[in-house]
Amino acid sequence: MKTVLITPRKYVQGKGVLKELGSYAALLGKKALVLWDLCVKEIVGGTVLESLEEAGLEVVDVQFQGDSTHEEVSRVAAIATENAADVVVGIGGGKALDTAKAAAVEAGAKMITAPTIASNDSPTSAATVWYDDQGNFTGFDCWPFNPDIVLVDSQVIANGPVRAFVAGMGDALATWLEAEAAYKTRAVNLGGGVSTLSAMAIAELCYQTLLEHGIEARRAVEHKLVTPAVEKVIEANVLMSGLGFESGGLATAHMIANALPSFPECHNFMHGEKVGFGIISQLCLDEDVDVDEMYAVVDFEIAVGLPVTFADLNLVDVTREKLRPIGDVCAGEGSLCANHPFEITADGVIDAMIAADALGRLRKQRLGVE
Repeated sequence: MKTVLITPRKYVQGKGVLKELGSYAALLGKKALVLWDLCVKEIVGGTVLESLEEAGLEVVDVQFQGDSTHEEVSRVAAIATENAADVVVGIGGGKALDTAKAAAVEAGAKMITAPTIASNDSPTSAATVWYDDQGNFTGFDCWPFNPDIVLVDSQVIANGPVRAFVAGMGDALATWLEAEAAYKTRAVNLGGGVSTLSAMAIAELCYQTLLEHGIEARRAVEHKLVTPAVEKVIEANVLMSGLGFESGGLATAHMIANALPSFPECHNFMHGEKVGFGIISQLCLDEDVDVDEMYAVVDFEIAVGLPVTFADLNLVDVTREKLRPIGDVCAGEGSLCANHPFEITADGVIDAMIAADALGRLRKQRLGVE
């Protein structure tokens, strides 16, 4: 079977690099559609517009409506086409970037992503995750290519919410654990092949980087500082995680995370926070898990502030029957859980989630955390 590695054409990260957006966009086209919400525009609008104008690009300013739905993508793509925009620039969080990527594909334009938070690995990926108008996950599509340019301003990330930075660590922490599971079965990745050795090495480095530098990076971001630890974790959250998940593979951690939004109680949680609990559930499901490693992962999640119990997810006193739909989806046809080298059943997934909650409560108690 063939191996496939998919990556962005160029990745740029550093303090103040958003000022260089115009020079990079000018390499791709002459008219840029900028997709962002009002909050993001207020924070970085001056820098972005000045940079694009100095580089001689015309700007089509479009306000993002808040969710990566098919309707929103069609609206943005139509504006790009009507205005003959040849570059689509997504600025903001994952949903804005996913919308920009899909709109660029539909409009036949080049694509730039510029995240203002490091809450997930959307900026580097070729995928768009779809939601409905109620915020429920409905699936994802993988586009032929990744973004042309990914521009990550470290100071902008450090100025963002600590919670978003931590959520990014949750999303990224799953990368190696899921890629390793998928590699055991030689599962086909999002690029249509088996993972390369390079992707596996990047996925493992992502995991090691977070465990070594994550707690210190969180502390620095609390003070809006850009330190070497922050730079390393931004790279892990955005670049290493993106390359690792697309070219490595996904498994139970993301399958559970994608199913949790079906509970109204979980709607206000970020993707990476739900992945955090999915990780522990996957470890409780895995037949080959190292117990000491599992404890280390749970303790790390507690230290940085990721959800490790049902109570952390607003699912206090959740019943086995309420969890049944998640178990059924995970054990159903087309589930990412099939990437594991052992049989997945609905009851097994439910048992693992209940075991994860018990483990999270125990480790919190031993660490003296409420």
